[in-house]
Amino acid sequence: MKILVTGANGQLGKCFADLTAGPDGAGEKWHLLGREHFAIDQYAMVEEVLKELKPDWVINAAAYTAVDKAESEPAVAMLMNGEAVGHLAAVCARLNIGLVHVSTDYVFDGRGTRPYLPTDAVGPTGVYGKSKLSGEQLVQHHHPGAFIVRTSWVYSQHGHNFVKTMLRLMADRTELNVVNDQVGCPTYAPDLAAALLQVCRTATAAPGVYHFCNSGAISWFQFATSIAAMIGSDCQVKPIATSQYPTPAARPPYSVLDTSSFSQTFHWPMQPWQDRLRVCLHHLGY
Repeated sequence: MKILVTGANGQLGKCFADLTAGPDGAGEKWHLLGREHFAIDQYAMVEEVLKELKPDWVINAAAYTAVDKAESEPAVAMLMNGEAVGHLAAVCARLNIGLVHVSTDYVFDGRGTRPYLPTDAVGPTGVYGKSKLSGEQLVQHHHPGAFIVRTSWVYSQHGHNFVKTMLRLMADRTELNVVNDQVGCPTYAPDLAAALLQVCRTATAAPGVYHFCNSGAISWFQFATSIAAMIGSDCQVKPIATSQYPTPAARPPYSVLDTSSFSQTFHWPMQPWQDRLRVCLHHLGY
C-alpha cells in the first residue's frame, strides 16, 4: 500500500517520519511531503503530484493551525483549512485515492456537558474552528468515501505544543498560571499517526467522521501540574480562569471527544493520557 502524507514538516508529519522509520510502518510505501513538494493550496501541484505518485491513500496532516492568528487572517485560514482541502478531496475522489483528513475539537462550541459524539451538532466560535469545519464539509461533499478524524490537544517531542512550552517555562520560572476552566483530552501525536495508519489498513471500515484522542479528560491546569510532578519541577503551578488569560480566539471550555466509535471500528484501544505523557517526557530526556 502506498500512502502520501501531507504537512510532513509539521508536528504530526514528523511523527509519521518516526513511524515509517520503525517496524510499525514498514509494511507500506511512504511519501512524506512538506509544503515545498505538496502545497495543498497550489492546485496544479496537487493534481500533478497525485497523478505522478498514484498513492492508494492521502493522509492530510497539512493545516493552518495558528488559532489566535486566524482571527486576523480569516481568508488565509479559510483557504488552507477549507477551500484547499475541498480541492484535495475532489482530486482524490476523481483519481480513486482514499483520503484521511485530520480535523479538530474546535468545530464544537464547547458548551457540552458530556463527551462529544462524531454525530453531535457542531458550532465553532472562532475563525480556526470555522475553517476546519468548512474543510470537513467540503471533504464530505467532494469525497463521500473519505475519513475525517477529529483530535484534540496534540503534543509530542516535535514542534511547538503545550508540553514543550510548559517544560521551557518551568525551567525559567518559579511560578506559572494556567487556565483551569477549559477541559479536554490530550493526544500524543505518535499515537494519532499510528491510528491514522490503522484507518488506511482497515478495508471494511465505514467512511465518515471519527474522534481520536487519548483517554481521560482534564483541564490545562491539571495537565501542567502532571507535567511538573512527572519531571520533579519545583515550579508552582496556579489555577486561573480563562477570563484572566484573554486570547484573540475563544477556546471551547469543554471539548472532550467520545472515541468509542473509533475504538470499535478500527479495533484500537485508547491509551490513558498519563501513560502517553510519561512516554513523551522520556523521549524529551526526563
